[in-house]
Amino acid sequence: DGPVGCLLRAGQAPAAEALMQQFSEIYGDRLYVELQRHPGETGLPEAERLTEAGFIEFAYRMDLPLVATNDVYFPQPDMYEAHDALICISEGAYVDQQAPRRRLSAQHYFKTPQEMVTLFADLPEAVANTLEIARRCAFMAYRRDPILPKFATDEVQELQCQAQEGLATRLAIIPHADTVEAYEKRLEFELKIIEGMGYPGYFLIVADFIKWAKEKNIPVGPGRGSGAGSLVAYSLTITDLDPLRYSLLFERFLNPERVSMPDFDIDFCMDRRDEVIQYVQEKYGRDKVGQIITFGALLSKAAVRDIGRVLQMPYGQVDRLSKMIPVEAVKPVSIEKALADEPRLREEAQNEEVVDRLLTYGQQVEGLLRNASTHAAGVVIGDRPLDALVPLYQDPRSDMPATQFNMKWVEQAGLVKFDFLGLKTLTVIQNAVDLVIKSGRALHIAADGSSLYEPAAGTQDDIAAIPLDDEKSYALYAAAKTIAVFQVESSGMMDALKRMKPTCIEDIVALVALYRPGPMENIPTYCEVKNGLKERASIHPLIDDILEETQGIIVYQEQVMQIAQVMANYSLGGADLLRRAMGKKIKEAMDAERPKFEKGAAENGVDAKKASEVFDLLEKFANYGFNKSHAAAYAVVSYQTAWLKANHPVEFMAGVMNCDLHLTDKLAVYFEEVRKGLSLPFVPPCINRSQATFDVHEGALVYALGALKNVGVEAMRLFTQARLVEGVERPFVTLFDMARRVDLKRVGKRPLEMLARAGAFDELDGNRRRIFSSLDALVGYSAAIHEQKASNQVSLFGEAGEDLPEPRLISMEDWLPAERLSEE
Repeated sequence: DGPVGCLLRAGQAPAAEALMQQFSEIYGDRLYVELQRHPGETGLPEAERLTEAGFIEFAYRMDLPLVATNDVYFPQPDMYEAHDALICISEGAYVDQQAPRRRLSAQHYFKTPQEMVTLFADLPEAVANTLEIARRCAFMAYRRDPILPKFATDEVQELQCQAQEGLATRLAIIPHADTVEAYEKRLEFELKIIEGMGYPGYFLIVADFIKWAKEKNIPVGPGRGSGAGSLVAYSLTITDLDPLRYSLLFERFLNPERVSMPDFDIDFCMDRRDEVIQYVQEKYGRDKVGQIITFGALLSKAAVRDIGRVLQMPYGQVDRLSKMIPVEAVKPVSIEKALADEPRLREEAQNEEVVDRLLTYGQQVEGLLRNASTHAAGVVIGDRPLDALVPLYQDPRSDMPATQFNMKWVEQAGLVKFDFLGLKTLTVIQNAVDLVIKSGRALHIAADGSSLYEPAAGTQDDIAAIPLDDEKSYALYAAAKTIAVFQVESSGMMDALKRMKPTCIEDIVALVALYRPGPMENIPTYCEVKNGLKERASIHPLIDDILEETQGIIVYQEQVMQIAQVMANYSLGGADLLRRAMGKKIKEAMDAERPKFEKGAAENGVDAKKASEVFDLLEKFANYGFNKSHAAAYAVVSYQTAWLKANHPVEFMAGVMNCDLHLTDKLAVYFEEVRKGLSLPFVPPCINRSQATFDVHEGALVYALGALKNVGVEAMRLFTQARLVEGVERPFVTLFDMARRVDLKRVGKRPLEMLARAGAFDELDGNRRRIFSSLDALVGYSAAIHEQKASNQVSLFGEAGEDLPEPRLISMEDWLPAERLSEE
């Protein structure tokens, strides 16, 4: 397919030879003449047959080395048809169609060295030259230590100063900080580890962009993942969760006994996350900041669906077969395992040839990469242009380059990943807080004017400052009135809340961790012990204190670490290594750790049998125990939403609905909660009172014009902007007044129809059917007026359009009540 080959196939040998001579002059001893042989039943393919003799002649005449190559598309010959199906998936074609891909054959597989020697027996030098090229191309990617831009001249000193000043600020407003000593000791311990591992710059970079975001009033989550266990992070305002208050472990985040990069996952408001990334680009240089590539793989269910489509099987049949593959929480079930475990699937394959073909192809393509995209949150920052460190890829959907190395390899290349995540709940919270402030109240003042809490001296009255002991919030949890409350919206969570009857933030932390496959079986026990219906079991007196807050149950990964520390004399770093080995079921490590655990337990007076039982118990829970730091951070966010719903319900529901403005089904659920669940006052869609988005006015939720079906927010802003005259709201008086002030042609007929059906124009004319039927006349009238304005035509008697007669609206009876309801 190259230029020389194309000329030879076209019968232009002299031109081909001239081009070859030109290449020889340019590339010198780096020019090779490539030969390929993929023989079929009738010999070599036409392209190879028409070019081979010419290539060999050029090589001998110009003294150029020949090299035999193999055009590989799949590993084994029997994968030809599966690969063909894979190409069909990529091209949106069907297997039975003739297409350019048919130039391939079963010969395009990865041949062995002996097969290549046999295939080119007449040209042994062509095979030998493959080794020469391999030696010339040999390359080993550099494995580098972490590379970060220099944040300060002395990063160790800078981190110490910022952390100590930040801790002093935090301690001044922490009511439960009875003693400063524990905090100072923990800070010193963490700083020593961070400095020893060489990560002060990393903490400073993260702290810098989070401080910038907070200064710009961009909502930032209180924490996410194990990073919430760091007091240094809390002092630098990277997190807003006091790790001592929640008994969180630093070693779960950064283990001095295991060299690995710290990894902060940061939640930002979903609407403004990109602003933070732009700040990082501007600060460190656009060529030094990039995203990370990800590769989507064809997993079992997707493989069955994709292959079924290109085989042109009925959708219902493919859907049924896909659903026969079980779903497991930890990892997808393979087609091979599904066939072994599911008799119905085996029966389908045995009874129908096309199903057998589908599952055979599916197994052959399963796990292959399907597409490239960019990591949803990962960003790397280098100290030099990224193209000097890694190859780059340009996603057509983004103006920021991405590394061609995925997350695993980009770290080995020395680049450090920063996770910028967008969390919708933070946007919901900010929307609600903004609406409270817009109403003229502070966050601690209820709608009736009463005080909800007394802000601590020196603190801002924001969502991070709300008390964690609000009775109304826990009553809301206990009654499971948690529609739109973060993490606890599902029916299963609501059932668990009713049984648990939470009374403190620790209960919410535990529920976030427990409500997952595996730990979920312990929810009944937790609830019964908490509510006095069952006596708390004791695994061993040494560890009762560790399990007290979780009703005697091992729930968190951190508890596994603490038990190993207290019972078997592990350091917390060593306990984290034990937890990892248990979680990954590394047999060699487990065999080495068991006697070590039992020996340490014996030193604390624990007999061998009990020590072995506890080790087995830890091994079980380490596999699905949850990260307490993450659970605590998300429990706090959940509590913030519950507090807003309990104390500022109208503003909260408006904030929630603004984040799902275009999701009709969700809006219906939320509006039902407004009307019936909470019995809140509301204003239906109104052209004079509604905004483009949900709003609150005089304690009532005002339905958004932009939330109506097939109505765009930007189009609705034409109405709300036209109502503002010199900064003062001036309602529309009549339909014609509205048509004069708003270019209805720009709004569009379809949105106007939806507004009429929903009753948004009732205040101007109560006959919805008449408005609906007269829209063409209204739009025409409005268009004529705005065309006059655009051409600067003014009548002798006043403003543009005033001399245009108002159209006559069609006279007709309004819809009956039942018809009105069906039209809304």
